[in-house]
Amino acid sequence: MRSVFVLSLAVFAMLAEPQAESILKDAITLHQSGDFPKAIQLYQKYLKLRPDSLDALSNLGAALAHEGRFTEAIAEYNKALKIQPRNPQALVNLALAYYKTGRIAEAAEKLESARPMLPHNRQVEFLLADCHLRLGDYKKAIALLDPWEKEKPDDLALSYLLGTALIRDQQTERGSLSIDRILRHGDSAEARLLMATAKLNARDIAGAREDLEKAIELNPQLPEAHAYLGLAAVSAGDFEAAASAFRTELQIDPYNFTAISQSGMLEKRDQHFDEALSLFQRSLTIHPGDPAVEYQIATIELATNKVEEARRRLEMLVRDSPRFLEAHVGLATVYYRLRRKEDGDRERAIVRQLTAEEESKAEETKKAAGK
Repeated sequence: MRSVFVLSLAVFAMLAEPQAESILKDAITLHQSGDFPKAIQLYQKYLKLRPDSLDALSNLGAALAHEGRFTEAIAEYNKALKIQPRNPQALVNLALAYYKTGRIAEAAEKLESARPMLPHNRQVEFLLADCHLRLGDYKKAIALLDPWEKEKPDDLALSYLLGTALIRDQQTERGSLSIDRILRHGDSAEARLLMATAKLNARDIAGAREDLEKAIELNPQLPEAHAYLGLAAVSAGDFEAAASAFRTELQIDPYNFTAISQSGMLEKRDQHFDEALSLFQRSLTIHPGDPAVEYQIATIELATNKVEEARRRLEMLVRDSPRFLEAHVGLATVYYRLRRKEDGDRERAIVRQLTAEEESKAEETKKAAGK
């Protein structure tokens, strides 16, 4: 009986082989013709017969991503990478899916893994630079883009990306060269956004708002323009306009870190703590462990009498960011509330030391500027 059973399995495998390959061929044809829903169905049917097919898993992930089903796409790409962990295209596709869902740190990690296997690949390096920009790692973005500028100085996308990194890194003089390159092709929303960012850095709030309004007039869908308009409005004390600008930004990009975290600040300002906490937690899915956001959550915990939770969070913050002045101030407050006077006094001493160092540094900068 056993030999008959083995033979039956062999016969089944022989019969299934052409059927499976026919399904895969039809799935690829549908995929290439743009019929993604039917292609997805056939890829899934094929994978029931061939669950370890790297090509089918990757193609299914791509089809799902095209349909906006990013969570499912991520699952398929991860299955593909279990089969072949160093498959560069699967890594890039997974990074794109993470990027689209606002998981920027994870996208950057996958792109870093793919980069050595795809040397000097424009898509990989530009997307990775954009991830660094979104994570606030401006110097990393600049280091990635500098070699491309030497090769393609007239690439407008490069000029915009590099100019953004330079201006946000306070390298305004170099950043202005990128603005000039963009303006050679006429006034543009992108150039206006860069100019506004430079003006915000220089505390020219009125000038920044004017440029941002012009940028939005030229391109109402320009990513980050409304977020920066919100920042300018906050600086001007116009909180209603800021809230409106952040809401508009989130309609364009639901994963914009600035719009989410700043909306949280506005909700906290109005003592809408539940709404603020939800926004801060959402922003941590984009910037995991962001110290400024963790600090804001700690202040909400303190305001809502969750003192032990605030203590644990603030202790973690000062351990990981020992020069974070506000975190030390908050921790001193927590210790005094817990009647841990010795610990509170220690934190106050740290606050005095850090404050003195910052004042000394500011004085040196002022003297240097006056020379």
